[in-house]
Amino acid sequence: MKKEFTLSERTACADTFKRSGKNAFTLAEVLATLGIIGVVAAMTLSAVVQKYRNHVVETRLQKFYTTFNQAIKMAEVKYGDKKDWYIDASGVELDDEGNPILSTSEIDRWFSKYLSSFIVLKRKSDKDGRLLYYLSDGSAFQLGVFGNASLRDIYFYPGNPEKCQIDKYDTLRGVCVFNFEYYPASTSSGWKYHYNKGLEPAKYKWDGNVNKLLNGNERGCTTGNGSYCTALIQYSGWKIPKNYPKKVRY
Repeated sequence: MKKEFTLSERTACADTFKRSGKNAFTLAEVLATLGIIGVVAAMTLSAVVQKYRNHVVETRLQKFYTTFNQAIKMAEVKYGDKKDWYIDASGVELDDEGNPILSTSEIDRWFSKYLSSFIVLKRKSDKDGRLLYYLSDGSAFQLGVFGNASLRDIYFYPGNPEKCQIDKYDTLRGVCVFNFEYYPASTSSGWKYHYNKGLEPAKYKWDGNVNKLLNGNERGCTTGNGSYCTALIQYSGWKIPKNYPKKVRY
């Protein structure tokens, strides 16, 4: 049997419907809310991704530093004081067309003799006169640079060198390529933080002023060419400091 509503019941129902209609969201309001949520989520995700990148770079930097120096110490047991067997070796020879001539690198011969037994490599390659050594964790390091192939200059890539745009390492220092130096034999004042040391973050000509690691005119992480970025991270306990001026990646 169909129920008949009284006038007062119908009036109350209409009032409830009107109130509920006033409290409902319009389509525009729903879309605006979703947009705001999307922006906040994107910002949060970006921060989370960068934090993870920082962690990977920090971990691989410290691991490379430790691995390379352990290899030097083990080589000293076999060959004696590192200052005696260090040589300021040259890089890969190039042919008339600028292509690398395989097996001509004095640097590679030195590395193969003294350190290759103590550092596990995934593979190595000659690229435009650069010696690239790939490690099992996805990182790589480079001995010598194109145009200045000297063993003392060691570049570390937390990820794939090609992904880092290896040809642009001058502008990507402290982002996806990091400067180290190994020059234990020099007694000149510019190399005082490297004399009789193993592998160290680049500190050539550093005066000991921590602020210069960030703002040194020539090599500072912010105002210079970025050579001191690695030392800045090491000084912070192998952590990317809050005032670090670049977004690292690998």
